[in-house]
Amino acid sequence: MWATSLDHPDEDLMTAIAVDWTRCDGHGLCARLLAEKVALDEWGFPIIDDPEVALHLVRAARAAAMACPALALRVE
Repeated sequence: MWATSLDHPDEDLMTAIAVDWTRCDGHGLCARLLAEKVALDEWGFPIIDDPEVALHLVRAARAAAMACPALALRVE
């Protein structure tokens, strides 16, 4: 039998985005691909006020993470 999220209601299924600051070069591509979650500061570095990603944005968040030239954006 396969386990589902209904079998484990306490399991945390939240998807979140995070920036690896040791890698980020401020290219700004993440903000262009995921404008709903990422803004840029005056130097072009990402600002993420709320890291939780709504279900309808998960695919876009993963695409932004894969497109990051510095591989600095993570989807967890």
